[in-house]
Amino acid sequence: MSEPQSIVHPLAPLYDKNCKILVLGSFPSVKSREQNFFYGHPQNRFWRLVAMLFGEEIPQTIEQKRALALKHHIAMWDVIHSCTVTGSSDSSIKDVVPNDLSTVLQNSAVTKIFCNGALSYKLYEKYIFPKTGIKAVKLPSTSPANAAYSLDRLAQSWIQITEQ
Repeated sequence: MSEPQSIVHPLAPLYDKNCKILVLGSFPSVKSREQNFFYGHPQNRFWRLVAMLFGEEIPQTIEQKRALALKHHIAMWDVIHSCTVTGSSDSSIKDVVPNDLSTVLQNSAVTKIFCNGALSYKLYEKYIFPKTGIKAVKLPSTSPANAAYSLDRLAQSWIQITEQ
């Protein structure tokens, strides 16, 4: 079992001026931190799901993932700026300091925010919604820990990200 670590979010937000939606996770997994990009664990279904929803090839490289998100006007970041976490376990997260979304929101066309999973949504509501005033939509997590959801079942909930 790994020990709890205090970690500052290592990834910059992904966005450009044309992004219309923002997908927020909670905090990058160990694999994502190692790869230095979002949803880096091979069992996380985020990239397969987005490719499926938009009728695209599943991206393999970070550049392909970045291009897929931006092509479909999807900005990406996480709710947590820093926290204490054990491995990749959302349930172990404590000492949360939220990210400041103002730079992303001021330098993009984001009007809709979607939270990837319950923890992301809970922390957004607690720390960030009071500052942004933008209601977020809670979507089921693409994490492999969310075994109750098949890829097809995830797609039924996530289809709304295509309605920009």
